[in-house]
Amino acid sequence: MLGLHEYGLVAVPRDSIQCLPVSEGTNKVGASFETPCGRCLVKPKEYMEMIASMRPDIWVTLADEVPTWVSEKRNTSSVDRTIRWLDECIALRPSGGDIFGSIVGGANVQQRQLCAEEVAKRNVSGYWIGGFGLGESMDERPALLKAVCDNLPEEKPRLVCGLGLPEEVLQGVAAGIDLFDTTYIYHITIGGFALTFPLDKIGVSELIPYSSDIGSDQTKINLRATVYRKDTTSIVQSCSCYTCKNHTKAYINHLLNVHEMLAQILLEIHNTHHFLGFFRLIREAIKEGKFEQFREKFIHDRREHLAASSVHV
Repeated sequence: MLGLHEYGLVAVPRDSIQCLPVSEGTNKVGASFETPCGRCLVKPKEYMEMIASMRPDIWVTLADEVPTWVSEKRNTSSVDRTIRWLDECIALRPSGGDIFGSIVGGANVQQRQLCAEEVAKRNVSGYWIGGFGLGESMDERPALLKAVCDNLPEEKPRLVCGLGLPEEVLQGVAAGIDLFDTTYIYHITIGGFALTFPLDKIGVSELIPYSSDIGSDQTKINLRATVYRKDTTSIVQSCSCYTCKNHTKAYINHLLNVHEMLAQILLEIHNTHHFLGFFRLIREAIKEGKFEQFREKFIHDRREHLAASSVHV
């Protein structure tokens, strides 16, 4: 990875695919993670040794992330530890690489605000907002994001972890988030899903016809379903990715059902290309001053499709 000079390498204290934070195992000494090799306690000094060996372009300070159901006392201690570890990581920082300060606080608006205010006082290049995707609801999230973003300088980037659904991305952008660290593409690819929602400048322009495929909705289709066994069309006819230009739904359906590794490769190519197109449209909508219109149209059409689908169930 260190040889990929054309791309940036970002090191964060959380891998939502294989290395999840374990709040009950974390203590004042270090953060605990559940890994494929068992539970691991990482201390700030050890964490910085890993950062120094990876030499990333951007690295995030060690954080104590907690889910929404922990006690108020545990949530408060996570904020205190994260701020203390931030200072330790800065003191041990290697040469090179920009620092993003970690911000936590669980589902408590006051703790989120306090942590953001403290981290904003430090000499960092940007901010990593953690603790999302750990039990909070969509309705709780706007207030939590606002408590953080309102207390950070606008000129420094904000990177959030734990938001990945298209609706969650739009929610984050509306709150002032600039970057997203998400495993959404990985998870839908592993499940055999392909992103299909139309990409245009005002959101989703048309509803995808109702389908009985398990897990299919307006944003994606389940290519494991038998309905695609003889479908010789591409995933999205207007898509310019390698997968859509060279392969059909029927071929990918076959690969998935015989457990061929190529299926996931082709799906991930398409899903990544499609999702990046979604972000491109968001940037264009912001430049044109039409982001709110874009977001409202996307969410409105999504709800209409879900309502129509429920009628067929």
